[in-house]
Amino acid sequence: MASKRSKIEMTADELAAYLETGQILNIATINPSGHPHLVAMWYVMVGGKPTFWTFGKSQKVANIRRDNKITGLVETGDSYSELKGAEIVGSARLIEDYDEIVRIGAAVAVKYNGPGAASEAAMGFIRKQAEKRIGIAIDVERVVTWDHSKLGGGY
Repeated sequence: MASKRSKIEMTADELAAYLETGQILNIATINPSGHPHLVAMWYVMVGGKPTFWTFGKSQKVANIRRDNKITGLVETGDSYSELKGAEIVGSARLIEDYDEIVRIGAAVAVKYNGPGAASEAAMGFIRKQAEKRIGIAIDVERVVTWDHSKLGGGY
């Protein structure tokens, strides 16, 4: 008999679709004290990797420069039978190429604010922001998923 764990795992296609449409990526890096530093980020999938941009002087960037271990969590659901999620464990890769940072910023803007967010007028703002930002991609080493809707309301 299959375990409940195996019954709720997402397939590769389900995971890809879930991450593509996910809204918030909670990411944890390691503070100098050894405690987790946990923040919520808007993100996009680039080449199958969760990717986001952030201010270059942020705590998460300082943490990644010291230790690039990172864990991300995308989760949804308001009741037990609706819970879905993906824990993404890997290494953070800093992206410091200006043009690539602009592309990440534009992709994030479009995902969360629609196509007009990367209009020529809006791109001036994105380019200015990119001067202060760094891109971060998660090179995924392991993923754990769950989709409680597969249990059909049972437990």
